[in-house]
Amino acid sequence: MRASERLQKQLSFIVEVDKLKDVLRRTSPIGLQRRENAAEHSWHVVLAALMLHEHSNQEADLLRVMQMLAIHDVVEVDVGDTFHYSKSSRENLAELEAQAAQRIFGLLPEDQASLFVSLWEEFEARKTPEAKFAAAVDRFIAFVLNKHNAGGTWVEHRISAEQIIEVNRHVEGGSRPLWDALEMIVEEAVADGLIEARAASSP
Repeated sequence: MRASERLQKQLSFIVEVDKLKDVLRRTSPIGLQRRENAAEHSWHVVLAALMLHEHSNQEADLLRVMQMLAIHDVVEVDVGDTFHYSKSSRENLAELEAQAAQRIFGLLPEDQASLFVSLWEEFEARKTPEAKFAAAVDRFIAFVLNKHNAGGTWVEHRISAEQIIEVNRHVEGGSRPLWDALEMIVEEAVADGLIEARAASSP
C-alpha cells in the first residue's frame, strides 16, 4: 500500500531537514574540538526551553516556544549558518531566509506549511511572549557553551564584552533571569582575561 499524499509530503520534509546535520555552526560542543551542527543546536535549545520555561518574563505557551525552537534554523538548509556577530553585514540575509522558509516548509501539506511559516516568522519578529522567550533561550545556549569552552567563539573572533552585550540585549526582553546570568558570564570572561571589555576600535 502506497503512503498517502499527505504522508509523502511530510516524509519529504523530514528527509530535507536532515541536511541540518551537515550545517556547521561556529560554536563547539563543550569539551570537543569539532563544531556543533544546526540539528544539535536545535535539540539543545528545545530541551533548554523545557527546563527554563519558568524564567520567561511573561506567561508563554511552552508548546509554541518549543515548536519555534524546533524549526527556527530550518532555513539554514539553504542559507547556511551566519555567525551571530556578522549578521548585519551579510547582504539580503532576511530575504534569503524568508525564501528558504517558503521553499522548505512548502514541502509539507498546506496546513502544516502555513503553521510552520507562521511560527518561523513569529520567532524572527520577536514580538510575542513566546517568541521573545524562545529567542532568549536560543542565545543563552551559546553563552553556556562559550563559558565552558574557555570563551569559545568570543576568543576565536576577538569579540569584546561591549559587543556581546549590545548584540544580545534582546535576551532581557524575553527573560530577565537569563539576561542576568548572561551578564555574569560575560563579566567572568573579562575578569579571567579571556575577552576585552571593549572593542579595539573603541576609545
